[in-house]
Amino acid sequence: MTVNSNQSSLLSDINVTPFVDVMLVLLIVFMVAAPMMVQGVDVSLPQTQHATSLDQVEDPLIVVIDDNGAITINETPVSVDGLGEKLAFIFENRTSNNVFLRADTNVSYGIVVLVMSEIKKAGVQQLGVVTEPVGSIEEALGGNQGSR
Repeated sequence: MTVNSNQSSLLSDINVTPFVDVMLVLLIVFMVAAPMMVQGVDVSLPQTQHATSLDQVEDPLIVVIDDNGAITINETPVSVDGLGEKLAFIFENRTSNNVFLRADTNVSYGIVVLVMSEIKKAGVQQLGVVTEPVGSIEEALGGNQGSR
């Protein structure tokens, strides 16, 4: 039995099929997982009947008060006492002094007014309060309107 020289040569190509399969699976996993990686503070916004969509601001400055009363400026924690100073420092490098306030429904009205006062003291030109649209007054009050 003689061995042909063509049959005894080794194939030296790399099989890339498993590599391509793994990369496609990773691509699909990241495409599905990316929308779920939304960052921010989770708050339950109050609802209003006349909510309008906001114009897109190039780089919005958002002050958030969560349900525990913790205050953040664009996800940076800050105290009530340091809020005005921090905003004044931020406004030194900005062209617009517009702020959007997101306050959780369960936050005390007094805390919201105090934060609004500090924001205005920092020289804010326009202060917008972020809400969610509601279908009826009963939904906004949680169905408690008839119990009064």
